[in-house]
Amino acid sequence: MGVVDFILNLAGLLLWLNWRSDRFDPLMRRVPATLMGTLRPAAPQKLSRWHLLAFLAGLLFVRALIYWWIATEMNWAGKVNLGVVVLWFSSNPHWSGFCHMLLFSFLSFGIMLGTFYVLLLPLSLIGGPMPVQGLVTIPLGRIDGWPRWVKVLLPLLVTALAWWGLSWLLVQMQILPPVTPAGRFQQSVVLGVSSYLLWQYPVEVILLLHLLNSYIYFGRHSFWKYITSTAQILLRPLKKMPLQVGKVDLAPLVGVTLVFLLGCTVKEGIHWHWLNIPGLADIYQKLSR
Repeated sequence: MGVVDFILNLAGLLLWLNWRSDRFDPLMRRVPATLMGTLRPAAPQKLSRWHLLAFLAGLLFVRALIYWWIATEMNWAGKVNLGVVVLWFSSNPHWSGFCHMLLFSFLSFGIMLGTFYVLLLPLSLIGGPMPVQGLVTIPLGRIDGWPRWVKVLLPLLVTALAWWGLSWLLVQMQILPPVTPAGRFQQSVVLGVSSYLLWQYPVEVILLLHLLNSYIYFGRHSFWKYITSTAQILLRPLKKMPLQVGKVDLAPLVGVTLVFLLGCTVKEGIHWHWLNIPGLADIYQKLSR
């Protein structure tokens, strides 16, 4: 079921991205005074942008019904992994069981959508060359033009506020035990900080691809120009270090190692702080049943 849930979340993400990118279609923004404005789509326009959001909402609702049936018949529980804590959504034949599966359906998709945007933010901060950078700017929209310090704080603020509101609902639905306001605030901050751990993945991928491209010629495609440009920006702090051994440049490998070690250190610190929040022991006892 985990694989099925991931595939359905991916389908929902594609619907969301189509909704976001549809307004950038030149045939949808025709200006009669230009050559492009005289063009018309070959096929009649049957779907509006709001239809995509309606399909997405329908997908999440229908799969909640299916999850409800499966969970009731097969004693299955939905799982949402937040890194420092795993939430389990059990079901029953009553209305409360469907509410649990409905929340699981929307929350599971929300985690994938939020993860996707958090992964885009470091690429927006680096600001690579076009046209590949357009794959970052189009989904982000106006966020891409916000000040750098706002984009840096965005994962912390959004994740913390989302958990602050969600934890109230989880307690009301008896998915989590009650927690004090101070404990909820600490949970929100720790989860907000943990969202930055996702930034290591696009950074490591770019550096590894840059290392690969340094020794294997893949052509002059714009994608590899983007990889080279962004990797050079990421490796600037290591520029003054003697990492050149003959014709071998060790900077990308050192950069990947440093990012990995930093991520492991931060992850261990986050887990330690999370387990020391008052009331967390009760949560883990409940979730482990």
